Amino acid sequence: MNKFHGTGVAMVTPFQADGQVDYDALQKLIDSLIDGGVEYLVSLGTTGESATLSKEEKKQVFAFTAKAVNKRVLLVAGIAGNNTMETVAEIKAFDTTGYDAILSASPHYNKPTQEGIYQHYKAIAEAAPLPVILYNVPSRTGTSVSAETTVRLANDFKNIIGIKEASGSFDLLNQLLRDKPEDFMVISGDDPISLQMIAMGAVGVISVVGNALPQQFSTMIRKCLAGDFKGAQASHYSMVEFTRLMFIEGNPAGVKSALKALGICGDTLRLPLVPVSATTADKIKEQLAMVK
Repeated sequence: MNKFHGTGVAMVTPFQADGQVDYDALQKLIDSLIDGGVEYLVSLGTTGESATLSKEEKKQVFAFTAKAVNKRVLLVAGIAGNNTMETVAEIKAFDTTGYDAILSASPHYNKPTQEGIYQHYKAIAEAAPLPVILYNVPSRTGTSVSAETTVRLANDFKNIIGIKEASGSFDLLNQLLRDKPEDFMVISGDDPISLQMIAMGAVGVISVVGNALPQQFSTMIRKCLAGDFKGAQASHYSMVEFTRLMFIEGNPAGVKSALKALGICGDTLRLPLVPVSATTADKIKEQLAMVK
């Protein structure tokens, strides 16, 4: 499944000023990302504000995105939840047309044990009509998927093809990259340390920053994957401050501010999220002009 090597972008969902989905801006974003050279796109992950979209809105966004992408790049659907039965039902009902995989974050809020996480993903794997990419993001879910659990899932289910790893734990990464099956993909879910993770054996990134800087970020990742870390370092360090600003007041508030400055979409979010402060927005504009 090396087709998921490189840069994937966890796309924002643009909204109009009244909070409705802005499909014209979504088309503009998709075209910008593909023109920028990214390898694949992720629709309705956390960055897409999936938590505040209705089921009908998700269905419409998924369908529109597949049509807009038109198989120009690979496409991944974010489908997750903390109610396993409901998540499985959503996956079974999902129209896979135009999609290549499902990205599913581990359950939030419930704080399941590792066995509970395993059983959750077991149910998803047995129901999924597409390959599954796990997603470990303990800063949002409240629990971490251990290296042992990930390796167990990778060995037990051939349609679980990788994990988006955003724990930030190099101890976990060391164990996971040492013990995983050879063809199981570890994908960075943490923009600031993607270079470091690829040096350890990750195959790429699912990026937030890439929404605004698709060409710069995907070029850096390709250099990393080619072993040209010295060449990648200049780009990496030129994006350090911009990347920090993307998350300083929350995601996707930061990257939507950057996209507004670029004229791609507005910075409207759905409550409880709000736009970044004017001070941060000004800093983001300044950094956009400095990134190489």
